[in-house]
Amino acid sequence: MKLIIGAVGRIKPGPEASMVDDYMKRFDGAGRSIGLGPLTVEEFDARGKGQVEESALLAGRIAADDQVVILDERGKSYPSKDFSNLICGWRDDGVRCVRFLIGGADGHTSELRKRANIMISFGNATWPHMMVRAMLAEQLYRAAAIATNHPYHRGN
Repeated sequence: MKLIIGAVGRIKPGPEASMVDDYMKRFDGAGRSIGLGPLTVEEFDARGKGQVEESALLAGRIAADDQVVILDERGKSYPSKDFSNLICGWRDDGVRCVRFLIGGADGHTSELRKRANIMISFGNATWPHMMVRAMLAEQLYRAAAIATNHPYHRGN
């Protein structure tokens, strides 16, 4: 099952980009044996555009059968094991592609939120968008580690 992080803005070289790259490589290594991956990133340059145009760029890449996950502060916060079960459940149900969408500073339009299958949140705090990419990439790797019983995840 293919996983795509669709994000408004281009990540610049630096710590966040290094973290995203590292966790994506780890995910591809762990996920491949259990039918998860590849994990890719699609970036959308939206400088000077507003919420409507940003959401349109993200929505323009969604296929009819994609599972769409919106990252939004109003979303549900998933414990890591539940997140892993969610992803593996989609895989087991035959989902071919899961698209995780990270909006710009103004978030997503209500129309794009309605298209989402689910909305997830990394808590009540507002996070920088580049950090959200790194956090999402880490959680995706953690999900694969949980599914393969890798010792990376030592939580309950």
